[in-house]
Amino acid sequence: MAEIIQERIEDRIPELEQLERVGLFSHAEIKAIIKKASDLEYKIQRRTLFKEDFINYVQYEINLLELIKRRRTRIKYSFKKDEIEHSIVHRIQGVFGRASAKWKDDVQLWLSYVVFCKKWGTKAQLSKIFSAMLAVHSNKPALWIMAAKWEMEDRLSSESARHLFLRALRFHPECPKLYQEYFRMELMHAEKLRKEKKEFEKAAMDVGEFDHPEEILMGELARIIYKTSVSKIKGAEFHVSLLSIAQLFDFAKDLQKEIYDDLQALHTDDPLTWDYVARRELEIASQPGEEQPATKQARAVEVAQREERCCAVYEEAVKTLPTEAMWKYYINFCLERFSKKTSSVFLRGKRLERTMNTFRKAHELKLLSEFQYKQWVELLLQHDFFRESLEVAEAGTELFKDSVTMWQMKLQVLIDSKSPDIATLFEEAFVHLKPQVCLPLWILWAEWSEGAKSQEGTEAIFKKAILAITGANSATLKDKYLDWAYRNGGYKKARAVFKSLQESRPFSVDFFRKMMQFEKEQESCKMSNLREYYERALREFGSTDSDLWMDYIKEELNHPLGRPENCGQIYWRAMKMLQGQSAEMFVSKHAMHQAGH
Repeated sequence: MAEIIQERIEDRIPELEQLERVGLFSHAEIKAIIKKASDLEYKIQRRTLFKEDFINYVQYEINLLELIKRRRTRIKYSFKKDEIEHSIVHRIQGVFGRASAKWKDDVQLWLSYVVFCKKWGTKAQLSKIFSAMLAVHSNKPALWIMAAKWEMEDRLSSESARHLFLRALRFHPECPKLYQEYFRMELMHAEKLRKEKKEFEKAAMDVGEFDHPEEILMGELARIIYKTSVSKIKGAEFHVSLLSIAQLFDFAKDLQKEIYDDLQALHTDDPLTWDYVARRELEIASQPGEEQPATKQARAVEVAQREERCCAVYEEAVKTLPTEAMWKYYINFCLERFSKKTSSVFLRGKRLERTMNTFRKAHELKLLSEFQYKQWVELLLQHDFFRESLEVAEAGTELFKDSVTMWQMKLQVLIDSKSPDIATLFEEAFVHLKPQVCLPLWILWAEWSEGAKSQEGTEAIFKKAILAITGANSATLKDKYLDWAYRNGGYKKARAVFKSLQESRPFSVDFFRKMMQFEKEQESCKMSNLREYYERALREFGSTDSDLWMDYIKEELNHPLGRPENCGQIYWRAMKMLQGQSAEMFVSKHAMHQAGH
């Protein structure tokens, strides 16, 4: 092994001599490079190989290349690149080649190899790497697409890209993404040929040499891919994706029309088709010969007319397909248009009226989802329609009695409208809902009670909630209870609540940290109380939270009544309790603190 390493170091000598001779590196730097290179070579030549050693080797050599590049720029020296950089690049490719051959399954390693060669390697070399990678990872369509794109965009070889896509489709005959990218590539190829032909004609050159049939120039190859793909991959979503790609190419109007017509013929029963057809009405602008609207008001009227045309399609759609999914598309369209900013009062009023009517029609047909009831109520509240919002909330709650979101929405409407029966309605909600989902309602009830300046009532609600809510959710509730106690009764009240809950698990770390903070905000901050809070927190979280231990040590060191002599004992307790990474983090933080950081 020593002979191999020595031989590889000797192979470096010419490039290193050149680096020193042209003034890019000093003699001392060259010696340091040789020493580092020897260490790295030893690691990748030993019997037991580790991937990290190869990665470190490559990273060191890439850093060296970057440093050479910066120094060349600084001293304005651009010669001898073949003797210096070419040699380093060749060596890195060799290391990458060995690593990717040994760890074939590591896609990230292959991609790093590709990225390096894109920046430093040759095009021929990169083609070979893609071939080797795809031989191993033929089951990954994204890699086939990457290789084909490189052939098309970097090597300007549409033939090679086509060949790769065809091979990929043998492995993945039903992969939508492959067909989409292949379709896009053929349209790009046709567009490129059309531009070339135009340049020939502009230069008055003989276009006879430009031997491409008119069908190819019109995107016939893309049309064949389209026909093949839709026979294998069903569904309006894929169909629409191909149409969206075709619309990027102005010359493909006939193809766009064909795809659009097929979409309407083949997928009439898919809501996405109707949504797409309706939205196209927005894109239909005035005809070239027609006079454009001159005033803001006229433009607003034109936009309103376009939106009406869209809605006419949606109205037909919900008659043809009276489903929840179809109404969802219609409502989403109305909400999107309503959210668009406009200075036209007329247009905004039209949009609001249309949106409200759409919600009402879907509600009458019982085709609104839970989420859409929530959207409707929020829209009504936004415009101060309290009475209708309450009716909608009640209707939604009636349909989705086991939904905490619907009850929360209804109760919020009642709170906003200052209903006198709030407490009764909260109790009614708890009858219909499972206790484990009721946390948002308990919090809402407590917040309402606090807003109503009912301290005794609020505490009673928190106490009921603590009994009703169990598990992880109860920790959040305890935090809220403690916050409320401090806000409304000061430190004395907060400490009383803390004492009443201190054995009622589970807790959050914040529960204890809040009490520590409350203590520190007092004029006479007692170290004995802080110790109590830290000890109780460490009982719950001492095996995982390294920050708690560090803060405890700092408290003993910095508090006027702290005992610095306790810090050693706290340190050793922490080392016994903390596990794995938490212990390592604690040791690191403790060392930094001792060093004054």
